[in-house]
Formats: sequence, structure tokens, C-alpha cells
Amino acid sequence: MKRKIIPWTVGLLFLLFLTILASLSIGSVYVPLGLSFRILLDHLPYMPAAGSLVQNAIIWELRLPRIFLAVLVGAMLSASGVAFQGILRNPLADPYILGVSVGAALGAAGYIVYLHNIAWLGQLGLPLVSFAGGIVSLALVLVLAEHHGQRDRETLILSGVVIQSLFGAFLTFLIAIAGHQMQEIVFWMMGSLANSSWQNVVILLPYFIAGMVYLLLQYRDLNVIALGERAATYLGMEVEKKKIAILAAGTLLTAAAVSQVGIIGFVGLIVPHLMRLVVGPDHKVLLPLSTVAGAIFLLWSDTIARAVIPSQELPIGVVTAFVGAPFFAYLLKKGLRRGKSESF
Repeated sequence: MKRKIIPWTVGLLFLLFLTILASLSIGSVYVPLGLSFRILLDHLPYMPAAGSLVQNAIIWELRLPRIFLAVLVGAMLSASGVAFQGILRNPLADPYILGVSVGAALGAAGYIVYLHNIAWLGQLGLPLVSFAGGIVSLALVLVLAEHHGQRDRETLILSGVVIQSLFGAFLTFLIAIAGHQMQEIVFWMMGSLANSSWQNVVILLPYFIAGMVYLLLQYRDLNVIALGERAATYLGMEVEKKKIAILAAGTLLTAAAVSQVGIIGFVGLIVPHLMRLVVGPDHKVLLPLSTVAGAIFLLWSDTIARAVIPSQELPIGVVTAFVGAPFFAYLLKKGLRRGKSESF
């Protein structure tokens, strides 16, 4: 185990560090890589000043909070994808595909339209309302997909498409009646890390810590459930309660991320699947490594989104969809070709 996890952990963390430096440099105003690093060190005691005031402001006030937010959101979406795929024993399971993300976005949009004037809730209430929306959408998908106590792979995905369409219609309706708040709701549908601040990072951090700690403590149960629910029951596990708890933790991670950056699709599908191919299905290894890999993937996606068109910025969901949609089509075609309709 150590032979596998240590080199991969070191390698991914080093790649994350290089990605952060590259992302600090790339943008409408180019800051050389070495200078970006020296500006970071400038805030340590006894380090010489580096860069101009404008360059320091770009690095510390604009790019660094956005980078930290991208790292957090990528890690949260990827960890959620690992939990969904593991507990549902379905490599196509993903909070975005199953409609959890759009449910969380609907909760956030409803909060903006109807509850934003409740002063004591403030920004802290947004992730909680998003979580409620995500839980409702997940429950509807699972109920819709169930047939005689079983849910096959294709039925689950189709149920997710149905709930996505339904909740997407509600989002469109909210846009129609939102008035001056229309732009904010459109933001939740497209996904973006623009206008990020340290406040967004602070709001997300407790949800990230709580969700990750819980999921990391459940790696043995995830491994057992991967063997089959019957085997897990024989080993004394209360399977349904465990499934609900782990899916709720994954939904919490997704909903909190959506509440701050909107809907960003396919991160929880691509990263866990690729990491499973590389490091295997053991969740003790898969979960933490997928978390780091998800942070790298989303950070590069955001860097591309703000650098590919000069003086403009693409929604980050467009970049992840360009990668994720073909990947999802490949996995779906591969599963259908093999005739897999496994029940779980």
C-alpha cells in the first residue's frame, strides 16, 4: 500500500504546486513564473520585496483567492464523485449527471430570490439551502430509478436526466421572475470562479473539512460495499443507513461547492474514474489521491477558461464539458457494448 500511495501523493502534490504557480502567472496581465513565486515569498518574514504594487495586488487579491477556491471546489467535486461511484457501484455515477448539482443550484437560486433579505442567514445560509436542494434531487432520482428494490445502471442515469430537466425548468422559471437578480441566477447555471474572494474560501473550508473527514473514515465501508450489498449485510453492516449517510456527505460537498461557484459538471466523473484505473479501487488510496487530482484538474480548467480568449473569460463549465461530455459518452458506450446492466 505504501509503495503505491507515497509516490503518487508526492507526485500529485508537486504537480499541484507547479499548477498553482503556473496559474498565478497566466492571465490578462502576465506575471513571470519566477516573479510570481517571489511575490508569494515576499509575505514571509525577512524576505525582500518583489514586484510592483500592481503585480502584488494581482497575485494576492485577484488570482490567489481564485486559485484556492478552484482547488477547494475541484477537491470537493472529485471526492463527491468517488463517494457516489463507490456507494452506488456505478462508474457513471456523478453528482452532476444524477441531478444533484442542478438541485443544489435550484436551492441557491431560490435562496437568492426569496430568502436573501433574511439578514441573520447571510452568506452562511446559502450552502445549507443548496444542500437541501441537492438532497431533494438525489432522493427523487433514487426513488425514480428503483424497481422491485433494484436500480440498474441505465435506469439510474435516465432518472438523473429526468430530474436535471425538471429542476432545470424550475431554474429557468426563477430566471424569468427574478428581475434584477437574473444575472446572479444565470451564474449558477453556467458555473464560474470570476469575482472570487477569500470570503468564498472561508465559507467553503468547514464544509470541505467536515465532508472529507467523514468520507476518509468510511473507506473500509466503501470497500466492503464495492464487493456487493449482500456481502456487506453478511458482515453486519446496515447497508441502507450507510448508503444514505455517505451519499448525504457527498451531496453536502457538491452543494457547498455549487453554492459558491455554480454548476460545474463532470469533475466527479472524470477524475475518480481515471484515478481508479491508475491506483486501483481501494478507497483508502483512491479518495485522497482523487481529491488532489480533482484540484489540479479544475485549476487547469479555470486557467484555460480565463486565458484561452484574450480579454474575455469562458464559463468554467464550458471547459469541463468539452472534456467530460466525450468522456461520459465513451464510458456509456463501453458499458452498453459489454451489456452491463448491473443491479445495486
